[in-house]
Amino acid sequence: MTEKRYIAALNRSKGRTHWAVIFRHPVKIDPDTGKTGARVRYGLGTDDEEQASQLVTQLNELLANETFWSLSARPDAAKRFPARVVEIFYHGIEPDAADHTAIREEAIPLPNSKDSSYRRALLLGTTGAGKTTLLRQIIGTHPNTERFPSTSTARTTVHDTEILLVAGSYRAVVTFFPIDEVREHLNECISEAVLTAYRGSGDRDVLRKMLMHVNQRFRFNYVLGNGATPILDDEDEDDETDEAVSEIIPDLIDLDATTALLTRCVTDLREIAKRHGSALKQELGAEDEKDQRVIDELFEEELDHRLRDDEDCHRIADQLMDEIELRFSLLTEGRLRKTKQGWPLSWTWETNDRALFIRSIARFSGNQASMFGRLLTPLVNGVRVAGPFHPSWQVTRDIPSLVLMDGEGLGHTPKSVASISTSLTHRIAAADAVVLVDSATQPMQAAPVAAMRDLISSGSAQKLLLIFTHFDLVKGPNLQTNADKEEHVLASAENVLAALGEELGPYAERALRSRLQEARYFVGAIDQELKPTEKKAHKRTIVQMESLLKAIDSVVERPAPVKAYPVYDSMQLPIAISKAAEGFRDTWWPRLGLAYKSSSSKEHWKRIWALSRRLATPTMRDEYDNLKPVADLRTQLQERLFVLIQSPLRWEPFEPVDEAAKLQVFSSLAEGMAKRIVELASRRVRAERLMKWQAAYGESGRGSSYRRANIIGEQIYQPAAPIPDVVPSPDRNAFLHEVAAAVRAACEEIGASLQ
Repeated sequence: MTEKRYIAALNRSKGRTHWAVIFRHPVKIDPDTGKTGARVRYGLGTDDEEQASQLVTQLNELLANETFWSLSARPDAAKRFPARVVEIFYHGIEPDAADHTAIREEAIPLPNSKDSSYRRALLLGTTGAGKTTLLRQIIGTHPNTERFPSTSTARTTVHDTEILLVAGSYRAVVTFFPIDEVREHLNECISEAVLTAYRGSGDRDVLRKMLMHVNQRFRFNYVLGNGATPILDDEDEDDETDEAVSEIIPDLIDLDATTALLTRCVTDLREIAKRHGSALKQELGAEDEKDQRVIDELFEEELDHRLRDDEDCHRIADQLMDEIELRFSLLTEGRLRKTKQGWPLSWTWETNDRALFIRSIARFSGNQASMFGRLLTPLVNGVRVAGPFHPSWQVTRDIPSLVLMDGEGLGHTPKSVASISTSLTHRIAAADAVVLVDSATQPMQAAPVAAMRDLISSGSAQKLLLIFTHFDLVKGPNLQTNADKEEHVLASAENVLAALGEELGPYAERALRSRLQEARYFVGAIDQELKPTEKKAHKRTIVQMESLLKAIDSVVERPAPVKAYPVYDSMQLPIAISKAAEGFRDTWWPRLGLAYKSSSSKEHWKRIWALSRRLATPTMRDEYDNLKPVADLRTQLQERLFVLIQSPLRWEPFEPVDEAAKLQVFSSLAEGMAKRIVELASRRVRAERLMKWQAAYGESGRGSSYRRANIIGEQIYQPAAPIPDVVPSPDRNAFLHEVAAAVRAACEEIGASLQ
């Protein structure tokens, strides 16, 4: 006999016609407890109650028979139960990590520079620097009448955008975040909303917490609207006006019904907060409101655990997820592809009507406040479009052979950036050119500096093109000519290069200085329609933009291979690896509260908890906000090894080798090491220690924050990147040998040697 909890029940949210089923899965692990019995809810794909009841009855028959509780039993189950029942049950235990890049590639293949004249250009830049506005200028979308891609001074682009400039019709493919990731972010929002309600905040604040995730990546108010109590803030206000919102997205959503649902949810969350908060406070003996440790840490954590097992919270999340899915049902054009469980996987469409195309794609990439409640933007993890886009200011009207890639701004985190994400590392490797966009009106910030560090230490410096925007706003009594303004802007960059040279070696500074001299561009007024005959500033910007396009086209041209090969002393490797491991530890131990460092503060327990949740789930990103352990280890190793390779024992078969040739060899070697180091860091920090991450996430009760931090520090990070010592150990030996193998393999690729 199976336990009672493994019984499925019919369910339907208020106002919905289709039925769903809810049950505790006997095999799937509940991430909150680390044990079997995860709560799952799936749509049955029917509004017929009798048919739905029959499916639930058959699902209960499967749940009652343990012989079907393994993936190997699926073929037998398929012979006995309806396909929908089988799909629902085995989705809980079979791998289902979709490759969204592959899905986009299947729909719209991207040409590459090896077998075509096309070049792939990746745009990087801080929030508000103007990288998306620059993208608009290159593809020729009008700044006032066309809204693709969306722009704002606040956080706008949070998904990957890829644009193929090619003759023919306009095509699009959009991919979406997995349902589990969306649901997890929604659960975190609900938990924050309950805590906010318990603390006595008003309905506006509770609604804000419920709809806006703390890291701004999932902003559910885009999809569900702002409710009866507007929660707009500066980041929601769009910088552009929209004269035809109804033409972009027809008003097919009953926003009054959605608003009523949000109001009910806020009321229900207050009741949940009162019920759990009072009981928990009494149990913990936290009668004194000044007991900050209880209120701010133990209370919050225990409350969150209870909420994740509360059926009323699950019901609210179910209703909101149903309301979110309703937006997808209104996609009348194109083809919506779904997973076997009914969650949207991708959307594809093709048309010859440019205006209709841009209006339709706004549903997936727009950020206009007037469209809130109808947008799908926060649910999108990638948009790829193809069409006859071209710069409107070019006289020839030729279509450049370009693939343009845009993504999340480098400044989308509130703190300084020490490492760029692993996903961005892969995008840099796939690009022919990296266009770093920075504002000419301010000194270069930490984020673009981090990007330059990564480009040089990964051997990709030759891809770098720097473009300084807002050049028309650079003013001063000492800046009389454009040459004066350029020198003023470059002075800030020069300081950055000198600092990078001290940290990463002379060849790093030399490489970046060369790019700054040969591949820098200054543009202004790119938020306007550029016309060669209008203004002198427009003419100058057009000349700079044309030079940028020529540079992108020629950046893949590599010099002939150097027939000189460096020889390295393998005894220097442990020193570089030791410095990398020490740097990684120095970064993370203060964050975890395991060591004190005046320049680094301890992270809030909830951020470390959220990080452990991501790393414990293979289908989720390997980071949380600016907490990037995989990227941090990769960066430390990559930079220490780049410093090492600049000092070989000798060159074979002859010496001396000129400086340009040396830099070329070092870049090739760094490129080979980088692609191996990123895999090594991901495997050692995450894949090989998945169970430990799950254990860290599952910690609860008194002292759980310390225990979680200790698991992450001592049981994950320490064995993943142990500091080499005179006393050998299996962990230290394995780490040394694996890094050495990566370096040796990279050396062999270019003819270098490690002795």
